[in-house]
Amino acid sequence: MVKGMTVRMWHRTILAAILLIVFGFGAVTYSLVKLQLIEGPSLQMKAADQQLRDTQLMAKRGTIYDCNGKELAKSATVWDVVLVPAQVADKKRDTIATGLAKILGLNKEDILKRSKKKKSYYDVLKHKVESDVRDQILKFEEDNKISGGIRLVENYKRYYPYGQFAATVLGFTGTDNQGLAGVEAEYDSELTGTNGRLVTAQNAVGTDMGFQYEQEVPAKDGDSLVLTINEVVQHYVEKYLAEGIANNNVQNRGCAIVMNPKTGAILAMAVKGDFDPNNPFKIADSTIADTISKITDSSKKADETQKALNTQWRNKCISDTYTPGSVFKMVTASAALEEHLVTENTTFSCPGSLTIMGKIIHDWKTFGSLTFEGGICNSSDVVFMQVGALLGIQRFFKYFDEFGLTEKTGIDLPGESRSIYHSPESMTALDLAVCSFGQSNKITPIQMITACCAVANGGYLVQPHIVDKIIDSNGNIVKTASTTPKRQVISTDTAKRMCAILQKDATNGTAKTGYIAGYRVAGKTGTSEKVELEPKKEYIASYCGFAPADDPQAVMLVFYDEPHGPNGYYGSPVAGPTFLETMTQVLPYLGVEPKYSAEELKKLDGTAPETIGMTLANAKNAVAKAGLTAKTYGSGNKVVSQVPEPGKQIPKNGTVVLFTDNASAKQTVTVPDLMKLSLSAANERAANSGVNISVKGAALTSSNAISSSQDLSPGTKVAPGTVVTVTFSDEDKVF
Repeated sequence: MVKGMTVRMWHRTILAAILLIVFGFGAVTYSLVKLQLIEGPSLQMKAADQQLRDTQLMAKRGTIYDCNGKELAKSATVWDVVLVPAQVADKKRDTIATGLAKILGLNKEDILKRSKKKKSYYDVLKHKVESDVRDQILKFEEDNKISGGIRLVENYKRYYPYGQFAATVLGFTGTDNQGLAGVEAEYDSELTGTNGRLVTAQNAVGTDMGFQYEQEVPAKDGDSLVLTINEVVQHYVEKYLAEGIANNNVQNRGCAIVMNPKTGAILAMAVKGDFDPNNPFKIADSTIADTISKITDSSKKADETQKALNTQWRNKCISDTYTPGSVFKMVTASAALEEHLVTENTTFSCPGSLTIMGKIIHDWKTFGSLTFEGGICNSSDVVFMQVGALLGIQRFFKYFDEFGLTEKTGIDLPGESRSIYHSPESMTALDLAVCSFGQSNKITPIQMITACCAVANGGYLVQPHIVDKIIDSNGNIVKTASTTPKRQVISTDTAKRMCAILQKDATNGTAKTGYIAGYRVAGKTGTSEKVELEPKKEYIASYCGFAPADDPQAVMLVFYDEPHGPNGYYGSPVAGPTFLETMTQVLPYLGVEPKYSAEELKKLDGTAPETIGMTLANAKNAVAKAGLTAKTYGSGNKVVSQVPEPGKQIPKNGTVVLFTDNASAKQTVTVPDLMKLSLSAANERAANSGVNISVKGAALTSSNAISSSQDLSPGTKVAPGTVVTVTFSDEDKVF
C-alpha cells in the first residue's frame, strides 16, 4: 500500500515537473519570440534613440544670380551657439553663463540651469548669429581660458546684397530657409538641397560621448539659379519707375517690364512700392506703417498689418488684371491686317462718337476722316470700333486667344492671375466695340507685353521666363530654359507693317512722348478707366513700346495705377516719360547703335568744346566754331573753368559759360520752374535764368508739346550754363 502510494506520488511529481518545465520554457520561448520577432524592430528603434542623438545639418541654399553672374540672393555662413553641458567645468559654469548671457542677450539663470544637464552634449542657445557675435564668443573663450562647454556650429542665413531690389521677383525665405514668395518659392525644391545628419553616440548612463564617436553625413547644397534679369537694366527700370510714381502721385503702385521679344527672357521686372527681402515682414511704406501703429484694436491692427504685407509682396506685373486701354489696339490692328480686312490707307469716318446697341460711345476727339494708319497714330476709338465690327466676334476672339490672352503665360513665378474676358457666346456687339479699343476685357501686364512681343518679333508668341538656367554646386548646368516660340500668331509681313505703323505713332502720333532720336522707337499709349470703381473715377496710364522698330531688341511696358499728379492720368504724359528715360539708358547699354536721320541730326545735342587754359579770345572763337554762344564771368584773361564741362552734352545754339578767375567760378544761378511750358517758352525762361535746356520726348517731333518733367528741381542752385534736361509730352488728352 505504501509502495503504491510512493509510486503514484513519484509519477505525479514527474508530471508536475514536466508541466512546469513545458509551461516555463513555453513562456520563456513566447517572450523570446515576442521580443525578437514581434516587438524587436520597435525595441531596436528605442534602443537606437537612447544610444544615438541625431542632429540635422542644414544644406546651403543655392545662390540666385543675374544674367551676368552678379549675386542677387545668397546664403552666408552664420552660427548656432551650442551649449555642451557635459563639458562645462563647475569652476567655469558661472563665467560661461555670465559671458554668454551678455553676448547673446539671454537670461543668465536660464543658461546656468541648462548647463547642469550633465547628460547632454548638445543644447542650442541661439540660432544663426552673425560673425561679429561668433568673434565675441571666441574672444570670450580665449580671455577666460575656456576649453569646453561651448560649441559653434555652422548654419546659413539668406541675404539679398542689393536690398530693396527686384524684391517681388526674388521673393524671400522664412526662418526655416523655405522660399515663401517669388523665385525663392517657385524654385524652392531646386534651391533647398538635402540636409545632412550629425549622429552622436551616448554611453550606458545616457551621457553623450565625445566628438570622436560622432558620425557626419554631409549636407548636399542646393542648386543655383541664373536669372534672365540684368542687374543694370533692372536698376534703370526701378529708378525711373520710382521717379514716375513720385512725379505723378500714383496711389496704387506702378510696375514695369523689359523683355527680349525674340526669346521671352525678362530683362527687368519691377514693382514700386515694394519691400526689402532682407526684412520682408516690415511694412516698407512708412506712411502706412505709421497709420497701422496708431490702431488700438489688436484684431484690426493684425488684419491691417497682414493686408499691407500682402500688398507689398504682390507682384503687380503678373498678379493684377487690368483693362489695357489703347495699348491693346496693336492686337486688334494686327488681326485686321492679317485677315486682309484693311490696309494702311483704308479710310474711316470719325464723327466723334458711335452709337452701339443704343449706347453712345465717344472718341477723345472728332477727326472727320482717318486712314487705318491714322486711326492708330491718333488712337481713335471710333476707328477701332469699326475695325472690330469688320472682324466680327468670332475672328476677334480667335486673335485674342492666339495672342495668348485667354490663358496664363506660364511664366516661372508664383501667383500669376488668369485673364477675365468675354467668350464668343457671351459677347455682344457692344462688348465687341468696347473690347476692340482695350476696355472691358481684363488681362495681366505680363500677358500684354507678351502679345506686344509677338508684334515686334515677326509674329511669334514667346514664352516669358525669369530663370535662364539651373546649375549645381559644381557649376554644371542642370537645366536650361527653352526659348522656342509657342506658335506664330500673325505673319511676318503683318508684324513688319505693324512695327512701321507703331514707329510712326512714336515719332509723330500720340506715343511721341517715348520718342528717342536715333533709336527708331515703336510705341503705343494707353489710358484705361477702372470701371469696377464706378461712380469713383480712377484710371491706369500705360505705355508699351520697343526699339529699334526694324529689329527690336527690347520691349518695355510701363503701368501706373491711379495717378493723381499734375500731368493728369493719360498714358502719354504719365507713363511715356518713364519709357523714354529708361530706354534712353537701356538701349545703349544693350549695344543698340543709334542711326540718326538728317532731320534728327539737326536737332541733336552737341558737345561743349575744350576751352580751359585758353585765352579769353581763343576760347570765344572755339565756342563760336562749335555753333554755340559764349558768356564770360570774371576779370581774368584766361579760362580757368567752364560749364558745361568739355565733352559734355549741350543743346544746339546753347551757351557755354567761361569763368576767368576762381571767384567767378563760385557764381550760381537758380533753376527755374520749366513745367507746363511750350518749347519756346521753356527756352526763353531757361535763357533768362542762365541755364541751358536739353529736350527729350514729344517736343522733338511735335509743335503741340508741353514740358512734363525736368531733371533738376526748381529752386536748385547751380553754376551758370548748367544743362537742365526737360521732357515734353503731347498736350492732347488721349485715352
